[in-house]
Amino acid sequence: MPVTDTTIDTENLTMTLVAEFAAPVSRVWQAFTTPEQLNRFFGPPTWPATFTEFDLRPGGKAQYHMTGPKGETSAGAWEFIEVTEGQSFTVLDMFTDDTGNPQTELPQMRVTYAFEPNGKGTRFTNVTHFESHEALEQIVAMGGVEGSKLAFNQLDAVLQDLREFAEGKGTTLELLSETYARITRLINGPRHLVWRAYTEPELQRRWALGPDGWEMTVCEIDLTVGGKQRTEWAPVGDTEGEGFGFEGENLLIEPESRLVSTERMIGTEGPTNVNDLHLFEEDGATLVTLVVEYESEEVRDTILATGMVDGMEQSYARLERVMGGF
Repeated sequence: MPVTDTTIDTENLTMTLVAEFAAPVSRVWQAFTTPEQLNRFFGPPTWPATFTEFDLRPGGKAQYHMTGPKGETSAGAWEFIEVTEGQSFTVLDMFTDDTGNPQTELPQMRVTYAFEPNGKGTRFTNVTHFESHEALEQIVAMGGVEGSKLAFNQLDAVLQDLREFAEGKGTTLELLSETYARITRLINGPRHLVWRAYTEPELQRRWALGPDGWEMTVCEIDLTVGGKQRTEWAPVGDTEGEGFGFEGENLLIEPESRLVSTERMIGTEGPTNVNDLHLFEEDGATLVTLVVEYESEEVRDTILATGMVDGMEQSYARLERVMGGF
């Protein structure tokens, strides 16, 4: 992952994050100064950012909000203090309310984003300056360090073309933390068809089957916030195994872009996972990103050990084969 070091200096009241990117400074600078690209990585995986204003000049401002898996939002703003084109910028970073006014009960921070060539690509240094020990401790307690690492570690997918980044890699798994896992797969097809494949029962029955020898006997989807989902599978012919299924409800729906839902095995009291599905299209291909929150590390490891990722790869490969008939 790109982030190589994080340091908290309680004497000088700073938090420093260093990352290395295999791309030229001009490309990384573009990613950090283009709202559409910031939206793809600025914010932890389950709290993506949306920049609604971006005026890159001293005295200019940027406004953004992050949206959590249940639709909750957290808003912020940057006031640009210094800008050295192509090299660095410094902002006053603040939490705001929904109307853009600073929340005075939360810290304001001076943050520098610096970019320099390192011979292989770009060395990125992010330094946050705090006004007090209390402010530093508050941001650390809010998950500021881990959240920044998770956010910047997503940048590789932005710096490369989607096909260059993911084509031919199949379904990949990343363990983000003790309770979070990220699964990605490039689908050779447009986003609107992938969205339909996930949200229309008659289409999901055609591809979301895992290994050969299984059929989906039940697929019920109420595509509303709070709406229920239920899917069940059964073996076919000589396939060994017992039928099983999952149920849950939708927490957040952003059509053709994001779908967050709970999931638990039918007939049990838990555990309940939260599945956060993101779709991004470029050049006729769609990057499917599924971030799963598990109740514990033990639950995560137990579920992944079932061969879930291999089964998903077989389903995604099937989706590419049948998508032309949608």
